[in-house]
Amino acid sequence: MDRKIPLVGVGVIVIRNGLFLLGLRKGTHGAGTWALPGGHLEYGESVEECARREVREETGLVVRPVARGPYTSDLFAEADKHYVTLFVVAACGSGEPRVLEPDRCEQWRWCRWSDPPRPLFAPLESLLRTGFVPQAPDMG
Repeated sequence: MDRKIPLVGVGVIVIRNGLFLLGLRKGTHGAGTWALPGGHLEYGESVEECARREVREETGLVVRPVARGPYTSDLFAEADKHYVTLFVVAACGSGEPRVLEPDRCEQWRWCRWSDPPRPLFAPLESLLRTGFVPQAPDMG
């Protein structure tokens, strides 16, 4: 019996000056949609470690601190996948995002939470429907 199991993703809400970071996906499921930086949680890795690693690998930015947020559960029928996405909220003090994975992301853009570009990647769309509004963690 071929038993399918959900995959675990981490979505990072990177906040600076009241704006958050979105990338235009390409070359993977969800191509053509706007998404948060993030990726798969690796074995033995904490959610916070994954968030810092993914943001650094995708954008070159360093985020600290990282605070846990809500989660979503989304089916991607076209890709025959089920993802549980764990969201975290991270502060980013300086630097501009760079496209470091050009096969997966076309561009990065700082956006207002209340007015993101469309269409959105399914987990982010699901998160917005919950009414969640992120607050930047204290840079303390």
